[in-house]
Amino acid sequence: MTWTVGFDLDMTLIDSRPGVCFAIDTVAAEFQLPLSGADFVQRLGPPLDLLLAEAGAPDELIPALIARYRELYPDVVPRVPAMPGADAALDAVAARSGRLMVVTGKYQPHAQLHLDELGWRIDHLAGGLWSTGKAEALRAQGATVYVGDHAGDMRGAKAADAFAVGVTTGPCDAAELRAAGADIVLSDLTEFPSWLTEYAAA
Repeated sequence: MTWTVGFDLDMTLIDSRPGVCFAIDTVAAEFQLPLSGADFVQRLGPPLDLLLAEAGAPDELIPALIARYRELYPDVVPRVPAMPGADAALDAVAARSGRLMVVTGKYQPHAQLHLDELGWRIDHLAGGLWSTGKAEALRAQGATVYVGDHAGDMRGAKAADAFAVGVTTGPCDAAELRAAGADIVLSDLTEFPSWLTEYAAA
C-alpha cells in the first residue's frame, strides 16, 4: 500500500531566516519602509502577502514589494540551510517506501529552488497554501501524516484527517501546536525517525 508523509518547508525542513531576513531588509531599504527582517522572520509560516500586511506594509505597495522580493529571492537560496534532522527525516520516510510531499505557504517556484539546492527528491510539491488551505493538497495525495512548525500547519493536517506532527522549531511552542490539533509534538526533526518507527509499528 502506498502511503504519503507531508512536510511544511519554512522552519520545518529549512531554516529560511537568513535568506528572508536579507531579502526583507533589502526591499525595505529600497522602498524606504520601516520593515525589519529580524522581526519578520519571527513570524514565518503564512504567505508573504499576509506577513507583509501584518508587518504594517501599505496595502497599495504589497504587490510591488512581493514582485521585488521574488526578484531577489533566488540569490538568497544558498544562504538557507536545512534544519537539523531534515535529511534523516526525509530518508526515514523513503526507507519505508513512503512518498514525500511538501506543502508550504512559500511561493512554489521558490520552494522548488530550495529542494533543488539541497538535493531533495520530493514526489509532490504544493506551494502558496496556508492553514486549512493545505488540506486539499494533502487529501489529493493521500497524506496520512503532516509535519509542521506552525499552528496553521496543525489545522491543515486536521482538516485533511492526517496525523498532525508538530515541531517546535518555528514561531509556535508546544502548547500552541497542541491547541491547534497536534497529535504529537517533537522538539525538532532529529526526533522524527524514531517517532516514525513507533508510528509505523502501531
